[in-house]
Amino acid sequence: MYLLLNKAKKASLTPGIYLFYDKQKELIYVGKATNLRSRIRSYFAGQKSMRPIESFINEVKNIRWIKTDSVLEAIILEAKYIKKFQPKYNVLGKDDKSWNYLIITKEKFPRLEFIREHDLHSARPTRHLRPIRHIFGPFPGLNAQATLKILRRLFTYSTCEPNSGKPCFYRQLNQCLGVCTGEISSAEYNRKVIKPLVAFLSGKKKAVLRAFEKQMRSAAKSENFEEAARLRNQTFNLQKIQDFALISQSFIRPISPLRPIPTIEGYDISNLGSTGMVGSLVTFVNGEPDKSLYRKFKIRTVSGQSDVDCLAEVLKRRLNHADWPLPDIILVDGGKPQANAARKVLNKKCVQRPIVGIAKGPARKKNEFFTSDPKLAAWIKENKTLLIRVRDEAHRFAIKYQRQLRRLV
Repeated sequence: MYLLLNKAKKASLTPGIYLFYDKQKELIYVGKATNLRSRIRSYFAGQKSMRPIESFINEVKNIRWIKTDSVLEAIILEAKYIKKFQPKYNVLGKDDKSWNYLIITKEKFPRLEFIREHDLHSARPTRHLRPIRHIFGPFPGLNAQATLKILRRLFTYSTCEPNSGKPCFYRQLNQCLGVCTGEISSAEYNRKVIKPLVAFLSGKKKAVLRAFEKQMRSAAKSENFEEAARLRNQTFNLQKIQDFALISQSFIRPISPLRPIPTIEGYDISNLGSTGMVGSLVTFVNGEPDKSLYRKFKIRTVSGQSDVDCLAEVLKRRLNHADWPLPDIILVDGGKPQANAARKVLNKKCVQRPIVGIAKGPARKKNEFFTSDPKLAAWIKENKTLLIRVRDEAHRFAIKYQRQLRRLV
């Protein structure tokens, strides 16, 4: 176990999948992660959850991981491995056949939808009546609605009524190519939308990008600049997928003493009056600081003295970095105003993470805890000491940066 923990410390900080093998070199479990190192280390840190794989973690004799450019690609790759190898602890962990699948319907203008396994294999499906052309999955722990939303932005698939004569909601957002208004034929829609979507869901992102670049050059050569611009934007979005909200929060909900300690990001603002304002970000993994994930910020846009506005700026800038893995919990130094400001920023970025605030109280002699997720209340009560450590470390790091800037060290 010690050797595996040391190997886990070398894992990438990026999204991807991790693979557990037994002594016969058989794949017994595959999982996905927003942060491979943090997720793999959690299995070997001495705290267990109730999932089947953790009940048999002593069977794991080797681990591998595969990095991906995004969480969405990790989800797709995980599904391919589960379908191909049927790892026993993935299958054993199924919850009443409730895994999600993505399907593409078989019709003139195919639709992308998700369906649960019990409906997929039911003789009389209650949720889906259309014939199916393609099936992708299974996807355990998938935030299905967030996935559909991101895929619509990437591939502009349609769910509107063809040739209705009235632009649908997504046509107005430029996320539909005009199926509703008759601006695109079935053949063109299948070529521009469905073909690359199927390739992407099959794990062929590089091939999709090559095809887009080739089509973009052809469109520009033919002076079809509108189509070239569409393909350029689509290529950029596919290269920089924003998919923070995809993996469901089952790791956090509910958190209990039996579960691995969640990764926590702590934020603090330091200022001397209305000038020299800075922000800090510290990260605790498995209950300990990971200084390789610390970040510091000079406040750029806030005039006057407003810790709430400074915190909002820091969070916005942090969330612009899709290459920085997301934590499980966000901790802010402050009470409801700071927690509310953080929630607004996360909502605008479509990021779903619980927020915990620590206020010092009117007399600044006690710690009052606030959270955006009532289901975390019991966990917070049991882990106050850890949360205070994160808050104090964020404060120390902010003060240190403030002094460095003012040459006071």
